[in-house]
Amino acid sequence: MWPHSESPLSPRYPNAPCVARFADSGMFSLPIRIYWEDTDAGGVVYHARYVGFLERARTEWMRSLGYGQNALRAEQDLVFAVTSMQIDFRRPARLDDALDVTVALSQCGRASMVFMQTIRRGDELLLTAEVRIAALSAATFRPRGIGGTLHSQLKALEFPLQSETSRNNG
Repeated sequence: MWPHSESPLSPRYPNAPCVARFADSGMFSLPIRIYWEDTDAGGVVYHARYVGFLERARTEWMRSLGYGQNALRAEQDLVFAVTSMQIDFRRPARLDDALDVTVALSQCGRASMVFMQTIRRGDELLLTAEVRIAALSAATFRPRGIGGTLHSQLKALEFPLQSETSRNNG
């Protein structure tokens, strides 16, 4: 078990088995290993599992910035909810694959965000996703603005990317 104040993302654990990182491109990446629980009987990843991988990467991205989901809920009355998701499945992942799930914040509004995410096996692109997120009050689940300091930090991290869907339709 990691000490309460530290995690595998901590520089103290550079050789931890699952260390998220920012790539040279500035995009955040979380390594994921595929286990039997992720697959069908043929060893191919079940499509709904990818949504969980994407969520985990966004959560670890926020944590790497110093904002754990539980602390945001308790201290700022703030939670995030997915409002829409466009996923393009390109190739299947299989049992025991080592994948990288990337996160890039492409738009940050006062009460919403848009993320561009990918899942890769080495250099092979398996999935692209555009994920729209709403900021909500944890108490009421009604839309609310993202607080000033957090919003400023997120806005500075905007990494404007054009979605695959936009490129293909443009």
